[in-house]
Amino acid sequence: MVSIKDVADQAQVAVGTVSNVLNNPDRVAEKTRERVLNVISELGFVRNDAARQLRAGLSRTIGLIVLDVSNPFFSSLARAAEDRAAESDSTVLLGDSCHDVGREGRYLDVFEQQRVKGVLISPVGNIDSRLEQLRAHGVPVVLVDRVDPQRRVSSVSVDDVAGGYMAVKHMLTRGRRRIAFIGASTDIQQVADRLTGAQQAVAEYPDAELEVVEAAAMTVLAGRAAGELLAERGRGGLPDGIFCANDLLAIGVMQAVLLIRGLRIPEDLALIGYDDIDFAQSAVVPLSTVRRPTELMGRTAVELLLEAIDRTAAESRQVIFQPELVTRGSTL
Repeated sequence: MVSIKDVADQAQVAVGTVSNVLNNPDRVAEKTRERVLNVISELGFVRNDAARQLRAGLSRTIGLIVLDVSNPFFSSLARAAEDRAAESDSTVLLGDSCHDVGREGRYLDVFEQQRVKGVLISPVGNIDSRLEQLRAHGVPVVLVDRVDPQRRVSSVSVDDVAGGYMAVKHMLTRGRRRIAFIGASTDIQQVADRLTGAQQAVAEYPDAELEVVEAAAMTVLAGRAAGELLAERGRGGLPDGIFCANDLLAIGVMQAVLLIRGLRIPEDLALIGYDDIDFAQSAVVPLSTVRRPTELMGRTAVELLLEAIDRTAAESRQVIFQPELVTRGSTL
């Protein structure tokens, strides 16, 4: 690695002059500046920006940890966060916890060691103790897709109880009465909230019932497996409406029902997902879903973090967006 001293020796100037060329070029005479820049180009010198920021106590890096980067919801959210961070001359480092507490903790360790300016996180479970540690070390945190009930840190989320309610209410108003909810473990707060909303909707109809089917994960393959189990019952034992905790599960269920069992959507059963990812509209049967403002969530999360970093807000803020029902062919 070429050092700043190597550049100074080759250009026959002091190390401080090279530093000024890099950081305060107006302080260096034009001919000297050109000579130093030519040497930098010849030697292929790359500045150690991380070390410089560490010495200065500054950072332009934001850490972002999501539950599953393969889920288009989180990849879209991350892209929006990157775009907003770039507008503030910041860079986002992305970590994928894969719903694993240990992996989440390792990313938090790395981000803290790298002295990031702040952390955005969609947590796997309870991270109260880690939040306290980060705050004690001066690292601002914003929760993404999760509310902090104690209001210690800012958060950006969606009212998932309302989303679950509107999804199932939509099917109930179309005459569906045997509803199945498919989602991963309710240890995931978003899944638990969507199930709560579904239960509230079913409670309004005395002749309606809700069956809960736990999927192995929040993926297409897990949805296909859950769909196959339901389809094995035959038409007489099927629910007439299925609400999936995200669109990936719903697409998997659709594959099982249509391609493997030859059932019809929505004639044999109605199907609705959650998130409104790009694949939802272009599915074999366009998927009804509950839309979340993904890009707005990503941008708002960064804005809340910048507020915390600059201390421009007197206290933490909990931004909760309302979901939107999107009806398509799978429930009509």
